[in-house]
Amino acid sequence: MLIVVSEWLASPGPELLAASGHTICLDPVLWRDPERLRELVAEAEALIVRNQTRVTASLVEAAPRLRVVGRLGVGLDNIDLEALRSRGIELVTARQANAIAVAEYVMAAMLQVARNLAAADASVRAGKWEREQLGGTELWGRTLGLVGVGEIGRRVARRALAFGMGVIGYDPFIGPYDYAPAELGIRLLPLAEVLAQADVVSVHVPLSPETYHLLDASRLAQMRSQAVLINTSRGGIVDENALVEALAAGRLRYAVLDVTEEEPLPAESPLRSCPSVLLTPHIAGLTAEAQERTSRLVVTEVLQRLAGLSVG
Repeated sequence: MLIVVSEWLASPGPELLAASGHTICLDPVLWRDPERLRELVAEAEALIVRNQTRVTASLVEAAPRLRVVGRLGVGLDNIDLEALRSRGIELVTARQANAIAVAEYVMAAMLQVARNLAAADASVRAGKWEREQLGGTELWGRTLGLVGVGEIGRRVARRALAFGMGVIGYDPFIGPYDYAPAELGIRLLPLAEVLAQADVVSVHVPLSPETYHLLDASRLAQMRSQAVLINTSRGGIVDENALVEALAAGRLRYAVLDVTEEEPLPAESPLRSCPSVLLTPHIAGLTAEAQERTSRLVVTEVLQRLAGLSVG
């Protein structure tokens, strides 16, 4: 059997594949060559991807032997799910293997905005001693608003509550007696109220036609002028032009974006020159530990599916 891996794969994935006895094509830049990818999947029983490979209906049609697709992550906006379902192709995802990493990133982002240790370090190195200007603010007593109260949102909430923050959230799929509100104490509110009350808004919803530009100009205008927006989900959920305008006009204090609508971020993007934005290259879920868990989980389950074994 041929297993094609079209993007980079952390250890122990390559080792597990090598020991499987299958034929393996592991090329971390294969996603950049659609023609060669198409040629290879024509013979493949399994395809393992991250978020750059577009698993379209056309690609699925070109892969008559394909039985399983492994996604090294949880976002599925790069995969045509209907095309897989119509062929009976199984989908394996990393589920919550990177949830801890993303939750810790959100806490790091909040702490960075509150205390800005990098600016303090730069000040001292420049020979200054700006204690009054660089004291920062506290998270204790602030309100965190979650847009999406799924697994990652809940993990963020637990950490924020430990810091003494209040947590509110919006999620149309969560009820008042579900675990998050009942056991963690997350107050569920309509989206407009979450945006209006939160000191920090953290986004944790998948990208879909319903969530594209969910945070547009009108919704950003509902946020507090001193609020901070953190997005570790998908870039298309936030209208980036509207965000830049809100920040420039002082209607929003700061934004931390780990994801952007186009990745890598284009050179001409106005986000690059916006001083009130902290940009990172889609790394929230890329800790060494999360990548090991993701790699082991996805590769193991892909091999099990190929072997016809049930997954418990």
